[in-house]
Amino acid sequence: MKIRNLLLLAVTAMMFVACTTEKEIPYMTNIDSIPAAALAAVTTQAGDFTIKPGDMLQISVSASNSDAVKPFNKIQYVINTMGGSSGNYTMMGDRSTVFYLVDDHGIIEFPVLGNLHISGMTKKSVEQYIASLIYPRYLTEEPNVECRIQNFRVFCIGDFNRGGVINAENGRLNLIEAIAMAGDLTLQGRRDNILLIRTDPTGQRMVKRFNIQDANFLSSPEFELQQNDILYVQPSKYKARSAWSMPPMYSTVVGMLGTAMSLITFITVMAKK
Repeated sequence: MKIRNLLLLAVTAMMFVACTTEKEIPYMTNIDSIPAAALAAVTTQAGDFTIKPGDMLQISVSASNSDAVKPFNKIQYVINTMGGSSGNYTMMGDRSTVFYLVDDHGIIEFPVLGNLHISGMTKKSVEQYIASLIYPRYLTEEPNVECRIQNFRVFCIGDFNRGGVINAENGRLNLIEAIAMAGDLTLQGRRDNILLIRTDPTGQRMVKRFNIQDANFLSSPEFELQQNDILYVQPSKYKARSAWSMPPMYSTVVGMLGTAMSLITFITVMAKK
């Protein structure tokens, strides 16, 4: 009878845990209650990352007169040596774009224009800034300047199915995209407490917490991630409890006590015979 009661109690406890976990899994449970205007208000910032020291940029300048903008494009030629059938060798030059590294002071060295301080600017403002320096001083027409980041990455740690470094080749990434690329959260990962750690262009760190069960996170300015952001998913309390282990010293003591109890039991049984 006692064993039956213990089994019933265990099953009830398991059902309670499962029910609680099920409620913690869904995303954006109140999505229908979010005003469309609140979501539209943040779309203008999408993909416009902020330049920081250590960024690797590809900046290209174009215009209808391609020869006029050549001095403003940082190009190097890589020489390839190819052997012919007659034993002769041909020298061939391949164009290769050179990237701009933003140094610790937030500066890049740009052809013709010299050192430019661009740290803290957005992608769009960098494009406009460089165009304003070129036209009308050097060109008779306004050029098209395109800036792309080459090392846009986000670090996903904690209870992701495939945590690690997420690279965004197109230079933009939002929170949902990062979660998807990391294989989603595990069932034990807390969806109500996703931690974002971000370092701004001045080196200051900021912390933001997301509850992706509440759809209001979609209208957060931090929904659009920045390069080198860190996302941490905390394990649920059930997983944290299951991960508990007894300290080695206590394990030794418990083992010795168990051995002693077994020995006492054996002696007692033998004494009764």
